[in-house]
Order: sequence, then C-alpha cells, then structure tokens
Amino acid sequence: MRKAFAIINNFMKPKQLGLLQKALVLIFLFFVGIPLYAQVPERSSSEIVRLAWEASSRGDVETLSDLVDEILKNDGQQAQVLASQLHDFPSRAKVNEYKIMSDVATTLFIKAETLMRQGKNDEAAKEFKNIIAQYPWAQSFDASRGAYWSVAEKSQDSIDVMLGKDPLKASPVKQSPKTIPVLKYPGEEIIDWTKYGNFLNVGTKDFHYQITDQEGLVAALGEGIYPNISDVYRDPGYKQALKAGRLAGSHWDFVNTTDLEAAFYKWVTAPESWGVRLFYIGETFEKAGMFLQAIKAYDSLIVNFPSTVALTYWQTPWYPAQAAVAKIQYLVRIHPELHMEFRRAKIRITATDDLHNVMATTDPGILRKLNASEISEQGSNGQPKKVPLGNPVFYSGQGQVRFVKYENGHWQLLVDNKPFFIKGMSYMPTRVGQSPDDGTMVDWMQEDDNHDGIIDAPYESWVDVHGTNKKTDDEPVMGDLALMKEMGVNTLRIYYQTTMKADKPFLEQMYQKYGIKVAMSNFLGKYAIGSGAKWLEGTDYENPVHQKNMMDYVRQMVMEFKDEPYILMWILGNENNYGVASNADKKPVAYYKFVNEVAKMIKSIDPNHPVAICNGDTLFVDKFGKYAPDVDAYGANAYRGNYGFGSFWDEVAQQADKPAFITEYGAPSFALTMDYAQAQQEQSDYHKGNWLDILYNSAGYEDGAGNSVGGMAFEWLDEWWKNYSPSIHDTKADAVGPFPGGYYFEEWFGIMGQGDGSNSPYLREPRKVYYTYKELWNSSTQ
Repeated sequence: MRKAFAIINNFMKPKQLGLLQKALVLIFLFFVGIPLYAQVPERSSSEIVRLAWEASSRGDVETLSDLVDEILKNDGQQAQVLASQLHDFPSRAKVNEYKIMSDVATTLFIKAETLMRQGKNDEAAKEFKNIIAQYPWAQSFDASRGAYWSVAEKSQDSIDVMLGKDPLKASPVKQSPKTIPVLKYPGEEIIDWTKYGNFLNVGTKDFHYQITDQEGLVAALGEGIYPNISDVYRDPGYKQALKAGRLAGSHWDFVNTTDLEAAFYKWVTAPESWGVRLFYIGETFEKAGMFLQAIKAYDSLIVNFPSTVALTYWQTPWYPAQAAVAKIQYLVRIHPELHMEFRRAKIRITATDDLHNVMATTDPGILRKLNASEISEQGSNGQPKKVPLGNPVFYSGQGQVRFVKYENGHWQLLVDNKPFFIKGMSYMPTRVGQSPDDGTMVDWMQEDDNHDGIIDAPYESWVDVHGTNKKTDDEPVMGDLALMKEMGVNTLRIYYQTTMKADKPFLEQMYQKYGIKVAMSNFLGKYAIGSGAKWLEGTDYENPVHQKNMMDYVRQMVMEFKDEPYILMWILGNENNYGVASNADKKPVAYYKFVNEVAKMIKSIDPNHPVAICNGDTLFVDKFGKYAPDVDAYGANAYRGNYGFGSFWDEVAQQADKPAFITEYGAPSFALTMDYAQAQQEQSDYHKGNWLDILYNSAGYEDGAGNSVGGMAFEWLDEWWKNYSPSIHDTKADAVGPFPGGYYFEEWFGIMGQGDGSNSPYLREPRKVYYTYKELWNSSTQ
C-alpha cells in the first residue's frame, strides 16, 4: 500500500504533469483497483475500553478524550438505542447483547475517574452525571474478580466522594424483621432410618434407601421434610403467608430473605428437584436457629437424593448431597450442646459431561445422639477422636521443609523434622485511597507515610479500642506483626513481583522476632504477569516464549530467596485454572504439564523447600494429579460456605494423593440484611466453621481425609480499592456468593477494619473473628 502512495506522489508532482495528465492518472488508478488512501479499520469497543484503562493508569486525559470521541462516533448512537430498551440490568444470559452500551459508559467513566484523581472535580462531576442519566443499566465486567459492577452506581459513589459524603451514612442498611418457621408437625429429633426402611448397596453407586413404613417415616420427619410433602399445604401459617402475598416471586428470591417462615414455605413448594429443595430448607432452618430440623433436612437429602446435581451461579456443577454431609458435620462441631455424633458418611461423585448421568458412591453414615458417658468423654468442644498415624512411608524430599505420609495414609508438613500446621494469613495492607487499577498502590514493605524511617503497617499500626477513629494515649502502637503473633499466625502468603521488591531484612526480622514464615507465591502467568503477554492476549501455556519468560521469572524468585530462613514453600499460580488473561482454563493439560516442569526446575535449584500449586477449588484436580506429579502439595482458593470445604479433601486424596491446604478462604463482615454487629458475628462463625473443617481433616483425626496441612485466611485488612473507588468503603452488592447475606463484599473481608479510613494505614479495628482465631490458633490442637 505504501508503494501505491509513492507512485501517486511521484505522478502528482507539479513539474512533471499538467492538470489533464493528473486527472488521467487518477482515473487509471481507480480502474486498475489501486486505492487512493487506506481506510483505518474501526477499533472495537472492547479495544477502546482496554486502551482507556491504559491511558488512565498514565493519567493521560488527552488520549482519554480522543478515545471517548472515537467510541461515541463509532458506537454512541447504538449505545443510546440499547439504553432506551432497558428498565433494569440485563440478565446474565443477555448481558452480551448490551455490551456496546456498557463499553461506551465504561469509557466515559474511566475518563471521569481520571479527571477526579487530577482534582478536576467540576469536569468529573459533569461526566459522572451524564453517565447516570444516559446509561443507568450499564455494567462492566471485571475479569480479575469474575463479576459485573454498575457503572452508574460507581459514578454516584465518586460524586459522593467529591462532596465529602459518607456512603454508609447516606444509605444505611435497611433491616427487615426476622420471622421464624412455626411448624405444626415438628417430628422427632433424630431419624433412625432403619426403623422405616432398608439401606441397600451401601458404599456403592447403586446405593438406595427403600421405604417400608411411609406413614411412620412421615410422622417422624415432621413438616416439610421429604417424604412429608403434603403437611405444609394444611399449615395455617402457609395459608396466611400465601394470602398476604409473602410468597410472591421466584423461590431464588427467598435464599437471603429475613422472612424465614416464608422462605420455608417457598422452598417446600418450589419447582425444583427435592435434592435442591431439601438443601435450602435445611439452610432456612439453620438461619432460624432450628438446628435439629436443619440436620433432618440435610440428612434426608443424603439418604434419598445423593446423586442430585445442579448448576451454580457460575454455571459449574454443584452436588447438594456432598454439601449436606459437610453441613451436618459443621453443625455438630459448632454446636456441641446438641450432643450428636455424625460418622462415616461419604459421597463420592463420578461425573460425566451429561449432568443427568451422575453416579454417587454413597455411605449415608451414622447420625445419633450421644449418651451421658460419651458426652463426658467427648467434652464440650465436639472434637473428633484421634487415631494413630503409624510409621512414615514416604517423604517428599529430604530438605529442611518437607511433607511426610504415614501408614494410615495421612500427611503432615515437617519443618526441621517437627510437625508444622499452617496458620496463615493473606497480607496486603493497602492504604485507603490507593489502587492498582489506577497505578497508585505503594509497596507496603517500602511504605513510610510519616517519614520516620519505619515501615508503616507492620510496625506502626494501633488498635482503635474506643472506636473513635482517633488515636488516644491509652491506644499504644503495636504493629500488625505483633497483633498477628498474638492471634497465632505462623505464615504469610506473599506474592513475588519485581515491581514490589521484597525487603529481605524486614522478612528476616519478621521471622526471628515474631516466628512468621513466608509462603512465597508466583502468579505464573495469571493476569499475564511474568509471561510477557499483553492482557487481552493472555498467557499461552503452549507458547515457548511465554514459557521461557515465566521459567526465568520463577528462577529469579527462587535464586533470590532460596537460602532465606523464613521461606516455608513456593506456591505457583493463583487459581489460574479459572482463566483471566491466561488460557489455563482452555488448555488445562498444557498448564499442569508446564507447572510440573517449573516444579522440577525449582527443585533442581532448591531441594530444601517444597513446591505447591494454588488452584481454584478442585476444578481439574484430576488433571493436576495426572500431569503434575512433581508438585508436592495441592493448595486452592476455596469459598464454599460456613460449613467448610465439603468433599474438597476427599477429592484431592482420591485424584491426586497429595497433602492439601487452603490458600484463601473467608467471608465479609458486611451484609445488606444485617447490622454490623450481626455481620461480624456471622463472619466469625464462618471462619470458625472453615477452620474446624481444615483442622479435623488433618493428620490423626478419625473420619477426616487426613491430608490437610493448614490454611491461609483471607485477609488481614480491608482493601477499599476492590470495587474501583479506593476512597469509598463500598456497600454495593456486585455478585452473589456463599456468604452471610448471600453476596460478595470484597472490601469487607478483613480480620481487621480501617475505621472510616481517615487514619489509614495505621488504624486497626479488630473484628470478632480476630478474637475467635486468637482462641483457636493458640490452643493445643495441631
């Protein structure tokens, strides 16, 4: 094409051709098909959004203005048409149909945010108000979080920040009255299923419960629990709720309601399989504090519908009966006053691509009431019985840190030949107002905001005992490390990034003075970090150039830290199997093969520390077990609910035969349906349930998988940047999740809060969960 322009240019020189000759040349070129100019192809709205984020990180308003002009010229009219069609957010199934509208709104938002950060508040406010008026239902997808956020809501939040408003005070949580189911037929406390039928083929995929006394079983179960189907329709409470309109709407609208009586009636009569219904009936009873009824509902699910499969919000398979086993275990552990025992229950799923063809190898276990002597023997903490480990049969290496497997199949982590149980914490103490999205986040190991030569968060934080958001004389400076040592933390998970240089003297002092080790993590191409790929391109685990870049990046990390006394292990990835700027989700075999090669490289350099992976739950755990034999342990970020991790431990044991630990788990301290005190209690209960599951699946406990070597709670401190406005403690629910209240609130996951943000990065507000861990982690167990 450049040659064509050169030909035209030469012919058009005034001294060479007259006007008539020039005209003839142009006509000739037209007919032979040489274009007079090259038309620049129109960029997609997605590409413009990407370029806008990049320009925003540079603070380049001029480029942002050009990008806004470009997207409005290309797509502005269509965006307006799409916006006029909506009266609410489009459903998940139709969200892509409105992508152009959302991309236009997102580009406008990026420019407005950049103007605001530069102090141009009047211009920014004008842009934000335009977004709210024209695109109220636009939503932008954040691939790194896997959730959509409302562009108009974030625009209003930014306006509130500029006006100095406190979003919590401007829109306080609305409390709804809580109702409790009142059962006309509560039934017996515990069901002895053998009195009313027979268990057939226990422990096989052909397991079946054969009812022999339907009438007796119905009476024993009580209202609303299968096979007691009809009693609820005769319940006066049901008739009143129906007449009052309290049962209107989808049954899914009743998952997080405080009208638990209505939720019970709604789920008993819902158009779902009984396996799904029984799980949510059990959860409703659980929320109402009716624990015996909850246990009966979960037990009925296990006995009658062990093969039930459903889809999660993310369209991944979910097996309610496995969750029901974990729910009963959780309730028995967390409520020892029930004096119940639940043993031997196990459901192993053999799934196929056809969700209607799921096989469950089922043992319903034994659920019974303890007698007086057993209660005395068991004590008040509900702790399972211990079993002997036997002799060691396998060591993963001969170094300072290694894993050992015993005769009974259980695993332990050893440090200097002594058992070490990971009581870990995700630690990223981000100052309010900073965000990686706009390039303002400062490396916390280097941050010295008050210029006194001391790292701020680890050494100079203080506890706001009086809740005044101001430091008083009786609130001494302690520092996060001292607070974590008191809590019982022995490990921090830290990410290796060349842009955030790890401070070796600091880490060594952290270990020597506070006894805290480091699990050094490498993203291994997640978010395109370390591979050399661009975000939209993403890391390709079959690309030799990307492979070499990542291998070199990991080698650099290991060479830098392998001889440091505080290193516990190396962790590769961060739920890469979910994708996000990498193709591990599309090429899992290639990914796990590459992980294995990296593990072998690490061990050739450092034989003293084991290598683990950080997966996303158990997705592709079978492929991990097959293609990554040189990785020593299976770690995973897992958020399943207050009851713990269900079949997680057993799946890892069966499909990988590795020690396992949770690299991230936790819950927010905020919920739309609760006040702050209640939400804190729910967060604490959630962590306690998760930790007990981690503990009782560790080496030496009866009925556990025996492969748990600990866990890393997420996270130490609230990070206010997670929902894009880093100066606002966001209270908007952007995505559903298995948490109290039913939604993610990513800015509220901290064990510690930062108060109103005015004394960040120093102020610490210990939540109830801090004291829960202080008790759990300083006990004699493990």
